[in-house]
Amino acid sequence: MASMRFYKPLAAVAVVFGALTLFSGGQALFGDAEARAAVGQAVGFVLWFNFLAGFVYLLAGLGLWLRQPWARSLAWALVIGTSLVAAAFGLHAWNGGGFEARTVGALVLRLGFWVAVVALTGRPEHRG
Repeated sequence: MASMRFYKPLAAVAVVFGALTLFSGGQALFGDAEARAAVGQAVGFVLWFNFLAGFVYLLAGLGLWLRQPWARSLAWALVIGTSLVAAAFGLHAWNGGGFEARTVGALVLRLGFWVAVVALTGRPEHRG
């Protein structure tokens, strides 16, 4: 695996990111009417994906903290899943579906973070 110096900081960010995702997604999905109204024109499938992915963020963060190789596989799964949801969201918006502009930023942030995790925890080059 790549340099281990990135694992604990990435793990901490992943766990905080996961906890915040679960809290905000939980409020939007299960909160009172005021909390749900504050979400505005949320796109349901994006909201559900992000909420459920929050659990995976926590697990990936734990795996990174423990320097487990499967944590990188989870990060890859999050990159792929988030990319697919972003593509579906793009089609939704392109076809005139309602959405909040902040959704675009949130998807870019999430995707960027997990791409960074994959890149920073990559396999070292072989020297021969």
